[in-house]
Amino acid sequence: MADSGIFFLSDMNPHPERLSGGFVATPNRRRLRYAISRPVGQSRGTTIIFPGRNEYLEKYFETMADLNKRGFTALIFDWRGQGGSDRILRNPAKGHIGKLDEYFADFEMIFKNVALPDCPRPYSILAHSLGGLVALRFMPRLVSRVERLVCSAPLIAIPGSPRRQGLLAFLVASLRYSGLGRLPFRRLNRTGADWNVATNPLTSDPHRFERNRQMSLQAPHLGVSMLTAGWLHASFRAMRKLRNSDVIATMHLPTLFVLAGADTVVDTAAAEKLAWRMRSGHSLTIPYARHELLQEKDEYREQLLAAYEGFVESSMPLISYETAGLEPENLPEPTV
Repeated sequence: MADSGIFFLSDMNPHPERLSGGFVATPNRRRLRYAISRPVGQSRGTTIIFPGRNEYLEKYFETMADLNKRGFTALIFDWRGQGGSDRILRNPAKGHIGKLDEYFADFEMIFKNVALPDCPRPYSILAHSLGGLVALRFMPRLVSRVERLVCSAPLIAIPGSPRRQGLLAFLVASLRYSGLGRLPFRRLNRTGADWNVATNPLTSDPHRFERNRQMSLQAPHLGVSMLTAGWLHASFRAMRKLRNSDVIATMHLPTLFVLAGADTVVDTAAAEKLAWRMRSGHSLTIPYARHELLQEKDEYREQLLAAYEGFVESSMPLISYETAGLEPENLPEPTV
């Protein structure tokens, strides 16, 4: 059984059977929380999950279990400033970073201290939204570490006219460079009466919507309720880089974009364009699905999981823990 001192456990959100986890300390002494779940028997390799903005690993318990059933070891971690990882600011409700490099540094700490010693090779990444932006922006540094990248509704651009986006980017940059980068710029409310399965832009599945809403109510410490100007500025800078032809020319990792046809959170057309411009990019769209494909109805969610499995299959054949150099008796036991 998973350790309730590490994870938030609830009956509505069953955890994977072989679940363990803990914390990794960064050089500046902040803790990053992670979780590993393992298949029964042989493993094909490890799926490293990059979650989205204001997400936490408990939201992915179901996805981790599904990956385990398909033979993958699953590794996920909380970005700094959200979930069960340490916050950046004294006010824990603020989601903040200075630059996107900080998120990639989180991955490097997890990869070095958790993936390499404890998770079987080969590695692939399943990244959602913000996680996709991080993986794409730093793709050249991933090439020697992972075999495939699958992005679910990646944050390439936000919807709206170029004029609106430019104005917003200018505004948050002005705040950032005037010393007001920690100022809350956007508030997030996912527990109010107007946040329901009909109106929310994330999922149309009633059960998964209510499960995630209850987690937000019962474990509010895992989320953030506002984003800072600095966070938005860092994200806009990274998104702008992904429009640069010289940057795109360096993106060689085989990549699949799985996009949501009814997405109003990120710009699907921008993602399709980037996939077309990449030498090794591909995209497919799931009609009618909302932004959080892994929290969506089965009819949409299963398409993403099938696309992921098919895309990584050639590079992640069925292997055993012994082949990966991990004897079963030496594997970390699920935390009791």
